[in-house]
Amino acid sequence: MTAVAGARKTERDMDQVRRPSRMDVLTRPPPRVLYVVTEDWYFISHRLPMARAARAAGYDVHVATNVGEDGDAIRSEGFTLHALRFARGKLAPLRSLRTVAALRKIRRAVAPVLVHHVAVQASALGVVAATGQSGANVYALTGLGHAFIAASGRARLLRGVVPRLLRRGINRPHAVGLVQNPDDQDLLMEIGVNPAHIVIIPGSGIDCDRFRPIPEPDGPVTFAFVGRMLDDKGVRTLLAAFKIMRATNRDCRLLLAGSPDPANPGSIPQLDVASWGREPGVNWLGEVDDIAGLWQRAHVAVLPSRREGLPKSLLEAAACGRPLIATDVPGCREITLHEKTGLLVPVDDPAALAAAMERLARSSQQRIRLGVAARRLVDERFSADLIGKATVDLYRRLIDS
Repeated sequence: MTAVAGARKTERDMDQVRRPSRMDVLTRPPPRVLYVVTEDWYFISHRLPMARAARAAGYDVHVATNVGEDGDAIRSEGFTLHALRFARGKLAPLRSLRTVAALRKIRRAVAPVLVHHVAVQASALGVVAATGQSGANVYALTGLGHAFIAASGRARLLRGVVPRLLRRGINRPHAVGLVQNPDDQDLLMEIGVNPAHIVIIPGSGIDCDRFRPIPEPDGPVTFAFVGRMLDDKGVRTLLAAFKIMRATNRDCRLLLAGSPDPANPGSIPQLDVASWGREPGVNWLGEVDDIAGLWQRAHVAVLPSRREGLPKSLLEAAACGRPLIATDVPGCREITLHEKTGLLVPVDDPAALAAAMERLARSSQQRIRLGVAARRLVDERFSADLIGKATVDLYRRLIDS
C-alpha cells in the first residue's frame, strides 16, 4: 500500500469515528432544559407556554421548584419534576445556602444544556449555584419584584446584594439576563450588565385560541382586577378609586380575582380583602381558574400596579377584547398604549384612576374601540407562538455559542 493510499484509509477510518451513525442519532437522549422557579403554581401560570415550546423543539424539560398543589399538573405535561425548597418572603441565609446546594445537586444529576431561572430570587441563587457548572444560563427577571420597589430596610439590604450577584452571573459566558420590557433592560445596564448579555422577550405568551374576543356582557359596567392581593399591585388604590366613582355612578361593579400571598412582604391581610368584598358593588372572588370566563362578566380590566414585567392579567384581558386601565409604569405601558388599547394613570392616584374608570364606564363606543386594538396588539406581539419561537431561538443561540 502506498503512503497516499494509507493516509486516505486513515482519514476514512477517522471519519467513521467522528461521524455518528444513524442509530446513534436515533438513540441519543434529547438535550435537557431545566426551569428553576420558586413555586409550582407560578410555573404553570407564567412559564408553561415557554416550556411547551421547548418540548416541541425537542428538549427534555425538567422543572425544579417548591412542589405544592400543581406538581401533578407539571408531571402531566411530561416534564420531570424536582422538589426544591425556597425561603420566600424573608431573609434566611442558611435556608438559601441549602437551596443553592440542592440546586447544584439537581444540576449535576440532570446535566442540562441550559438552565432557565425565573424571577429575582431563583436568578440570584442560581448565579451562585451555577459557579463551576457546565451549561448555558438564562436569568429571567420578571418585574424585578418587591425588593426593587419597596422602601423597607430588608428591601434596601437586598438591593445592595442582589444587583452584584446578577451582574456577576449575567456577564458570564453563555449567560443572558432575560427581561420583558425596555425599562428593565435599562435597569440591568445601570447595575453593570453588559448590553450584549440582555435579551427582551415580551411576556411568556398568550394562548390566543383559549382567550378569544368576546362581546361585552349585559348589565352594569363592571371593572375587574386579576392578580395577587398585594400592596404593590395597587389594590388599595383601586378600592379608593372605586369608592370615588361609586359616589356618582352607583350602578358600576368591581370584581377582585386573586388571593393574598403571605410569602410576599407586600401581601394584604386576608381580613382586609374579605372586608372589601362586603362593600357595595365589590365582589371578591378569590382564586379563579376560568379567567376567560371572568372576562365574560367584565367590561374593563384594571391594574394600578407600581411596577410589572409584563402583566399576564392585562394580556389575557386584551386577548378577550377588553380595554385596559393601568398605571404608567414599566410593564403596564407595554400592553396599555394610552388612548390606543386603554388609559394610563399616575401611580397611587385614586382620583385619576376614578376619572379614567368613569370615562370608560360612560362610553361603550370607547370601550369597544380600545378593546379591538388591544386584541390586535396581542396577536401582533404577545401570542404564545411568537413568544415560544423567540424563546427557543434564544436557547439555541446560547447553547451553540
